[in-house]
Amino acid sequence: MKAGRYEYRWADGTTMVSAPEYVELLMNWIETQIDNEHIFPKKTGEPFPPNFEDFVKRILRKLFRVYAHIYHSHFPKIVTLNEQAHLNTCFHRYLLFVSEFQLVDKEEMVPIQKLVETILKP
Repeated sequence: MKAGRYEYRWADGTTMVSAPEYVELLMNWIETQIDNEHIFPKKTGEPFPPNFEDFVKRILRKLFRVYAHIYHSHFPKIVTLNEQAHLNTCFHRYLLFVSEFQLVDKEEMVPIQKLVETILKP
């Protein structure tokens, strides 16, 4: 999957997959992580693992890559469908969350850095 000149490979960083495959693999992987009670405890009061933030960062980093791909490769079609307000709102909220809690490194945001800066501009 690509976002401009950036290429995102699956899992170990060597497996090339198409964007639809990447998204499907990602959604399945995220579901597996969320369903894992050792990572996301289901019962109130159960402790989260010490490396919980690492799991969350990895999920959100991979989700950012999907946004980057959509903006690079599909935004004109999104505009044609008159759905840009919905996409932009979802991405804006995502960015506010990951920025507030520093969950995605700035280096990861380079493929759509100008858009990120515009959205986060005070």
